[in-house]
Amino acid sequence: MSADLSFEQVVRENQAMVFRTLYRLTGSREHLDDLAQEVFLRLYRALPNFRGESLVTTYLYRIAVNVAQNEWKRRKRADRPLVSMSDETSAWEERLEHPERNAEQQMEEREFRLRVEEQLQELSSVERTVLVLYHQEERSYEQIAAALNMPIGTIRTHLHRGRKKLRERLQASEGRAVCAVKR
Repeated sequence: MSADLSFEQVVRENQAMVFRTLYRLTGSREHLDDLAQEVFLRLYRALPNFRGESLVTTYLYRIAVNVAQNEWKRRKRADRPLVSMSDETSAWEERLEHPERNAEQQMEEREFRLRVEEQLQELSSVERTVLVLYHQEERSYEQIAAALNMPIGTIRTHLHRGRKKLRERLQASEGRAVCAVKR
């Protein structure tokens, strides 16, 4: 890491990305501050060995993915459900609302986003991670491959399979929702 790029600057420039990525990977705000702190603590400890062969952001994504995977394992051991977002409405979602949409459209979109987030949590951890990094964090195949230490072809395969599974799950959940309304 160069002398003109301080740890504090790295935290300032990347904290929103770290929080966003952790939230999307874990599907919950529970312990989000602690998880983000763990990411930056690991980065701080690893900085003396950072050789600059990749971007700091790539390194941070890798650390965030590892921390999220540890959280998944912890939750699995605690036998807690991964998704507890049904009552949560994030501030960024509210800021993205377009003022010209009517209440019904806004409600439909919010429900769809919640279904996407819930179904995303049902995918394998690697499929979920690749989808989040590619679609939500807008990382390239190369950046994801570097962050996950996988070949680009493997990233493309996980992305394709994850999209297909997510699409199928969303269609199935939409079918169940329509059936429930008809009753």
